[in-house]
Amino acid sequence: MKIAILTGGGDAPGLNPVIRAVAKVAKENQVEMIGIKRGWAGLVELDHFPLKWEDVKNLHSEGGTFLLSSRTNPIKMENGIKLVSENLKQVADGLIAMGGEDTLGVANELYKNGINVVGVPKTIDNDLFSTDYTIGFDTAINITVEAIDRIRSTGKSHERFMVVEVMGRHAGWLAVHSGLAAGADIILYPEEKYDSQEVCNKIKELKKQGQNTGIIVIAEGAEEKEGSYTTQDQELDAFGHVKLGGAGEKLAKLIEDKTGIETRHIVLGHLVRGGTPSAFDRVYGARLGYAAIKLVLEKKWGQMLTLRGTEIKSMSLEDGVKQLKTVTSDYKDLIKQLT
Repeated sequence: MKIAILTGGGDAPGLNPVIRAVAKVAKENQVEMIGIKRGWAGLVELDHFPLKWEDVKNLHSEGGTFLLSSRTNPIKMENGIKLVSENLKQVADGLIAMGGEDTLGVANELYKNGINVVGVPKTIDNDLFSTDYTIGFDTAINITVEAIDRIRSTGKSHERFMVVEVMGRHAGWLAVHSGLAAGADIILYPEEKYDSQEVCNKIKELKKQGQNTGIIVIAEGAEEKEGSYTTQDQELDAFGHVKLGGAGEKLAKLIEDKTGIETRHIVLGHLVRGGTPSAFDRVYGARLGYAAIKLVLEKKWGQMLTLRGTEIKSMSLEDGVKQLKTVTSDYKDLIKQLT
């Protein structure tokens, strides 16, 4: 049996541990692995290579993805799904696709067109409704919290308020978890539109209480009640997403203009997607890699892996990509109490 494997969309810490585990378990079960380069682009262009255990056995501590990635969307191409399907059939009997909602959405379309596919959830946004945690989320939180701790010390030294912008287009899990863990004074996220005047009033109140520095965490997709997304430009990517950016800068300027309190901003951006994966993501990645090959050997196609509590389970790709997981009411209440 020959099985191809690819990573699509934005990279995330923990992908290499998945690839490593897949290669090892495949070797032990006489499954030949084919690496597909740059996600769906590699199947469009048929850019592939034999994936050997010897090539990936030391990847457990490396960030990024050994297979490379891209945001290519074959659904948007003329006869793209047909082309990808035919190319895959030339090199493999099935496919393991690692990605978020977009990548797994394409995987589901392939399955509906008769292709053997297994999905593995990956995104630092942790916004897949089907799973409690996605690969990369834990590492991203830890990196973000460490960065905020460092930013806090320089803000304190200069008696400034610091606005920290993090990733999160439609779901604010990264902003919420890192903000709570770092003791942020204000946390703004896409699920709750914010009132900029209320933000300014809160900062003035903190100042009145003798607090001369503070942390505001804002997700890139957070919106003002009377505004909209802050974007870098209106050009869309292959999956129809506008490029977000500038929410933190806009808010910092607004705070300074309205309150006269010195405020700076920093965009963590891609920083939290890179580097060494956490111990959790390494072990989680290994578990997902093992479980993916088990699904392949059992010929349970059209399934994606999920984490429910502490157990790795599976569900249909179709159900798994139906909706996003957004910040829940209990977290919203917690934020109101602690900030």
